[in-house]
Amino acid sequence: MWMVSSCPSSVSRSTQAASAGALFASVLWITAAQAGLLSIAVPGQRAFPESITSARDGSLFVGRLGEGGIVRADPRTGATTVFDAPGAGASRSITGVFADEASGTLWACSNDLSALGGPSSSDDSRSALKGFDLRTGAAKRSVPLPEPHPFCNDIAVDAGGAVYVTDSANPTVLRLPAGASGFEVFATNPQFAPPQPNSAGLDGIAFGGDGALYVTTYAAGGFFRIAVDKRRAGRVIKLQGRALGLPDGLRPLGRKSFLLVEGAGTLDRVEVDGDGFRVAPLRAGFRTPTSVTRVGSVAWVSEGQMRLFFNPARKGPSPALPFRIYAVPLNKGQSQ
Repeated sequence: MWMVSSCPSSVSRSTQAASAGALFASVLWITAAQAGLLSIAVPGQRAFPESITSARDGSLFVGRLGEGGIVRADPRTGATTVFDAPGAGASRSITGVFADEASGTLWACSNDLSALGGPSSSDDSRSALKGFDLRTGAAKRSVPLPEPHPFCNDIAVDAGGAVYVTDSANPTVLRLPAGASGFEVFATNPQFAPPQPNSAGLDGIAFGGDGALYVTTYAAGGFFRIAVDKRRAGRVIKLQGRALGLPDGLRPLGRKSFLLVEGAGTLDRVEVDGDGFRVAPLRAGFRTPTSVTRVGSVAWVSEGQMRLFFNPARKGPSPALPFRIYAVPLNKGQSQ
């Protein structure tokens, strides 16, 4: 972003739920493809969608940077509703969003971007992690990031319910343990720092199937693996591969593969191999894509047009309206 149980019956139920989810996802894409539903308009003339996530039932949730609030979209019909209105839960501009099914929470990063035309509809100008009920949208929690001058960007959740966020303004990955009232520093490294003042550092974040935590650095174009041992950060490795153009949203795909959007305009499949990675572009031509989520064999990409938000004094074209999220079908080889 930016320029920013061991019980057999429980296992059986989980397996059944996962199978049902997979079946739903496949039916969902067939329905969408037959209907020609390959994009969905995001409401708001200044929406500037920054992040996208999805629930097991296929519902899509999109955070809006310019107008604030979170939009829910139905990928079967294209219908959209404002799930959380601007200012809900004392939120401001919404960056990262993450649907946490286990806790029934929609997590969202909120930042004060009113100086750039973002919303100022709440009295909480702090950078904070907000929690909303995943079913009703009711505000549940608000946890400010530690100073100095943080910027909550994107979100991941581990199997124990701890929430991890990237701080784009500081070289830190923060961790909110389940049930805790405040963040702790999970990992810090000089390589995470923004390359210049007022530029963006840490951005995308996702757990791999190998149990490690992976992060991107936006302006510097880095891709890192953070080893995790008993919920503690271990060695940080900068993975070697081709130059990335403004790597942003990151979501797990296979054991060591990810969906990644590059703000330069592409959706990629990234495969980690040892201490390196390979990139296979899946779709190009986006206007500053910001995030991606997967529903079955479909990747949904949010197109943010961020250059027009972060440079409001720029004279030239207005945003192409309506803002949109796009469906990108994944073939079998791309979805593993």
